[in-house]
Amino acid sequence: MNWRIRMAARFASVLFLGFAPAFASAQFPVPAAAGRSVSLSVGYSYVDLAMTPPTRVPLNGVDASLTGDVLPRFGLAVDAGYARASDVLSSGHHSDLLSYLGGPVFYPSRSKRLTTFLRGLAGGARETGPVPINGVGLATGYANKFAWAVGAGAEWKIYSSIGIRAGADYLHTAYFAGSAAVRGQGNIRATGSVVYYFGRHHR
Repeated sequence: MNWRIRMAARFASVLFLGFAPAFASAQFPVPAAAGRSVSLSVGYSYVDLAMTPPTRVPLNGVDASLTGDVLPRFGLAVDAGYARASDVLSSGHHSDLLSYLGGPVFYPSRSKRLTTFLRGLAGGARETGPVPINGVGLATGYANKFAWAVGAGAEWKIYSSIGIRAGADYLHTAYFAGSAAVRGQGNIRATGSVVYYFGRHHR
């Protein structure tokens, strides 16, 4: 009778050792790396550039952004954009804007397919182009000054590593005014990009 008890105890021990890892895994899952770590976006950029009031010039170009997630709701981004227009003010000269910015990104909502974001960026912008100067006529030049942007947008995940992004920013730059002095400009920038994810979205 004792040997039967010993055999039953051994059998129970084997069952316990066999199922304990699965039980522990079911009760205390180890969190997997489910967050998007880095993404790269490249696409089209439209800038409504504020020249000397009330003149505004539409620029078309490209924009690229590299974003890294620090927390599920917070990341850091660097952004570079270039946009250009030809024959501005019928002068035969072009205008262009090169911006290079960086700053924090906040995600108000994140799901498997859709992510919304807010961002604030700061850096610089180099602007060229003709500008009407009082009593002189048109002059050309360039200015490379401090710039900043605040904006919002959304991303739609299409495949496991590919998505599309649409966003809009208030982009503040500086260029010459009619008095030949450099002044601030309030521009609107819209972008549409293809996004490549090096990781996965946070769940």
